[in-house]
Amino acid sequence: MGESDSLFDIKIDAFELELEDAETIANIDRQERHIYHGGAICETDSIGYATPDGKDIQELVLHAGHGFIPLWKKGVTLNWRFDEISLRKYKKSEDVKLYTRKLLSKGVSAWKGAAPIKFNEAQSPYDFEVVIRAADSCSDAGCTLARAFFPGRGQNKLILFPRLFKKPKEEQVQVMAHELGHIFGLRHFFAKDLEQHSDSEIFGKHNKFSIMNYGKESVLTDQDTKDLRRLYSLVWSGKLSDINGTGIRTFWPYSYTLSLADL
Repeated sequence: MGESDSLFDIKIDAFELELEDAETIANIDRQERHIYHGGAICETDSIGYATPDGKDIQELVLHAGHGFIPLWKKGVTLNWRFDEISLRKYKKSEDVKLYTRKLLSKGVSAWKGAAPIKFNEAQSPYDFEVVIRAADSCSDAGCTLARAFFPGRGQNKLILFPRLFKKPKEEQVQVMAHELGHIFGLRHFFAKDLEQHSDSEIFGKHNKFSIMNYGKESVLTDQDTKDLRRLYSLVWSGKLSDINGTGIRTFWPYSYTLSLADL
């Protein structure tokens, strides 16, 4: 109990209210655009985000937007690192890092051992960066809390917005568990009805109370963990190669394929 009790000892105010001055942030923003976009700004497609199309945040719903269902191979560890430029906007960036590490750990633990992959903080080679934004991303439909990604060989980003850190701590853990669900390959509970711009397939029992739903119905249930374990067990054993006729493809991450190329 000692570790779990101390996971959120850092007060959120320690970094939430202590951004650098406006001129410093503007300079960092210019550097960020130059480094990441070559001077042009692009908004990535929202598929797989926790708040698609600007919206706020059972049988599993799996992503099949490219004509196949992407999942991870057995034994995958994702290397991740912080996006240091985004953290330069906070005066107490080390506190931000420590808090975020613990939040990620709590999100993984919430899945009760059902997580099909492991996570390792490493500078290089990395599979995704954790980006901590200094400003929220809102529209008339609501505000984004976080953005994640699906299984694949690319280098990706897990983006967290300030509004997330203003939520009750238990809700922060639920949001992180939701994001991890996307990283495991899961779509939203309602994807078939409300996110028809990209194909999805259903596996297991379709209950509205699921971590991949929104609002009060976004709860990590025993059925969520049971279905995720069963899904990956069947895929890894070779007993499941498609769902409703949509083929399943499993991936090694970028860091693994890169190491193979160096051999």
